[in-house]
Amino acid sequence: MHIEQLREICLAFPHVTEDFPFDQKTLVCRVGNKIFALTDIEEVEPSVNLKCDPELATAWREQYSAVKPGYHMNKKHWNTVHIHALPEHIVHQMLQHSYDCVWKNLPLKVRKQLTSPEP
Repeated sequence: MHIEQLREICLAFPHVTEDFPFDQKTLVCRVGNKIFALTDIEEVEPSVNLKCDPELATAWREQYSAVKPGYHMNKKHWNTVHIHALPEHIVHQMLQHSYDCVWKNLPLKVRKQLTSPEP
């Protein structure tokens, strides 16, 4: 998988925005203004930091050598996933999980604002 595929998957989730808040090479994907994925678009062997349930984060690290504790992140809740070294469906599953973790922790008011039709 390459960065553009990763980006396309992230943008296919509902209510996702992307930006470069840190510099011109660190792409951030958000839902409800909360980060669920961030990646360096210039890496030769791309990786992405993903939010994760702590127990699942540990299990994935044990199962896949391409999954490490989150680089420069809270290592209990974030994994760094080397996307070139995993099958696309596994990366997609991890992206979905990250999105879901952030979505479910958004305040109900924010979730309602995002899902309600525009007037």
